[in-house]
Amino acid sequence: MLASIRSEAAFIFGAVSTAIFFTVGSTWFDDLSSTPKLIGLFIWVFAAMVWCAFAVVRHADSLAELLGEPYGTLILTISVIGIEVAVISALMLTGNSEPTLARDTMLAVVIIVMNGMVGLSLLMGGLRHKEQTYNLQGARAFLGVLITLATVTLILPRFTTSTTDGSLNVTQSIIFAAITIALYATFIGLQTTIHRTYFDQPGDTATATGEAADHVKHHDLDTKSVPYHAVFLTLTLLPIVLLSKKLAVLIDFGLDAFALPGALGGVLVAIIVLTPEGLAALHAASINQLQRSVNICLGSALATISLTVPAVVVIALVTGTHIELGLDGTEMVLLILTLVLSVLTFGATRTNMLQGAVHLVVFFIYFALIFDP
Repeated sequence: MLASIRSEAAFIFGAVSTAIFFTVGSTWFDDLSSTPKLIGLFIWVFAAMVWCAFAVVRHADSLAELLGEPYGTLILTISVIGIEVAVISALMLTGNSEPTLARDTMLAVVIIVMNGMVGLSLLMGGLRHKEQTYNLQGARAFLGVLITLATVTLILPRFTTSTTDGSLNVTQSIIFAAITIALYATFIGLQTTIHRTYFDQPGDTATATGEAADHVKHHDLDTKSVPYHAVFLTLTLLPIVLLSKKLAVLIDFGLDAFALPGALGGVLVAIIVLTPEGLAALHAASINQLQRSVNICLGSALATISLTVPAVVVIALVTGTHIELGLDGTEMVLLILTLVLSVLTFGATRTNMLQGAVHLVVFFIYFALIFDP
């Protein structure tokens, strides 16, 4: 019993924090003019959300152990991106939200994933194993859909003539959101059925039906039953979703109080979402299971665009909130560079540490331009 309580400490801490903030501590967020109070509350909320995110990843990894790939990685990706959508939604509905918030967050996730996580994974894997292999067909499938959706949702809106900025009109928003969902649903259907082997580590044996017989074993996990991990994965997501409203208040006030760039809000959301998932990708690369790392990284970037765009479009249409999806010139160059570099990186069946170093350069340039554009 005690062991079970310890294993779910993140959920307990998140649930208790949520209860406090929505009852006796609800008035703490009314006046945030005190800097120590603002910082203290931010650290508390941020820590609770990140700890719960780690627990979500642990349960998703346990389900991956029990169900095999690609279901485990798919559950992980959708769960984590669900957190992102919840936080973005809270920020959009709180205070003076920036019209570019969703765009900045999607760009931050794509850059951090495709350059930071991929770069570190390839660098670490290259240092330990020199060259690593992955399934080229799976990477191409990810990139084909990702490039299409990134262009349609983050680049094309800047060049439409129906609006004067990077936004879409109502008809375009509905069409783009529907196309995004349809294309992602098609990809998921192929990933989990007839083309499931595209996303298995090369060298894994397969059954006559084409389903992978082996998958990565997570020996450090205390796996229980599928229902247990499914239930606690859902329960652990709840404090994150509820606390996102409080985090939105803190971010909204803090950016104005300290005169920080608006794009930093998107970066903070991305850090909450990607920290545990990034560690899972790094671990997979370090044990020479690069395909799982590729599935996590490219799957996260793809799910971010596929699930965030429809969500923010619906919120904008219902609430009348103005959103801009089209990137400005500098951000557009970074996105195009990232996509082209990813095509080159995953254009062969082996990777090395040099490719990781190149991705990391783009990653650091992105962060430098946030504070000094």
